[in-house]
Amino acid sequence: MLGRLYPGQICSAARALEVVGERWSLLIIRDAMFAGITRFTDFQRNLGIAPNILTKRLGEFVEAGIFELRSADGDRYAEYVLTPKGRELQPVVVALTEWGDRWAAPDGPPVTYEHDGCGGRVALKLECERCGGTPPPEGIKVRLSRWLQAVRSGS
Repeated sequence: MLGRLYPGQICSAARALEVVGERWSLLIIRDAMFAGITRFTDFQRNLGIAPNILTKRLGEFVEAGIFELRSADGDRYAEYVLTPKGRELQPVVVALTEWGDRWAAPDGPPVTYEHDGCGGRVALKLECERCGGTPPPEGIKVRLSRWLQAVRSGS
């Protein structure tokens, strides 16, 4: 979706950005996920996005399996519905919002995410799957997979 690939980057973050890294992409996903928007005209109205850009993004999302295009019987308007793959982007949107609340929202958070069941605030945290600890950013390192180590060593 970026109009370019990152062939020199052996990184899943780079692959993910090829799918959802364009301007407007995560806002479209956010509106579908949290505002229940499914129709082209509603996305356009809510975001103020140009129709040609929205058409391109939604088409690419359908092709990538992020959205499914549905047409109800007797309804002349198609709906763009998040797939399970698309819904799994929820933590990404929440994490980006939390970062924006901390570093880009001088007047405080404009929205909060709440648990529908109890009303508690939803937040993300990094957690070690082995010890359950929450390491600080400097306490996290990257380890190459065995496959990538073999590729880099020429084996």
